[in-house]
Amino acid sequence: MADTDIEEAVRRALEDAPERNFRETVDLAVNLRDIDLNDPSNRIDESVVLPSGTGQETNIVVFAEGETAVRAEDVADDVLDEDDLEDLGDDSDAAKDLADATDFFVAEASLMQDIGRYLGTVLGPRGKMPTPLQPDDDVVETVNRMKNTVQLRSGERRTFHSRVGAADMSAEDIADNIDVIVRRLHANLEKGPLNVDSIYVKTTMGPAVEVA
Repeated sequence: MADTDIEEAVRRALEDAPERNFRETVDLAVNLRDIDLNDPSNRIDESVVLPSGTGQETNIVVFAEGETAVRAEDVADDVLDEDDLEDLGDDSDAAKDLADATDFFVAEASLMQDIGRYLGTVLGPRGKMPTPLQPDDDVVETVNRMKNTVQLRSGERRTFHSRVGAADMSAEDIADNIDVIVRRLHANLEKGPLNVDSIYVKTTMGPAVEVA
């Protein structure tokens, strides 16, 4: 159950948002303080599963062979094999287009070395290297979990953003998502809550409302 202050902030953000003829996302803006982000070890780089889902389509591509590839076809947006991987390695424009259009990649662990060789320079800087799929992992379960996942990534910036839902979700569900993100941040920052200057929630086109 999310903090009532968080839920009230979300409710205000939803109520204050002007009517739009498209489905808006709800985003969180986090402002950090008293932290040296020039040191990569201090940067935020976390995958967080949202309990109420993202409220949006999440594009997931799986690199796999054999039975894993067959099973992945039911849940992934695209399934690519080793030959596809080599083709992408020879076509940097196609590789960049794929990387930009895909939220998350999943790959059988046995293909990770080739992915690093063919696509490392494209996926690495974008923070989109695949989640390795171990032999005992269920590809369907992994992909379905990642459909409800967001990436928290600060890089060198003190302010970073994350999707936390959609404007047609309930304030309670969005607040639950924010609560999970805030708890994860507090757990991973060196000084916990003291490293957080402010947090705001807003719809795509709406005004920002301070969460805490």
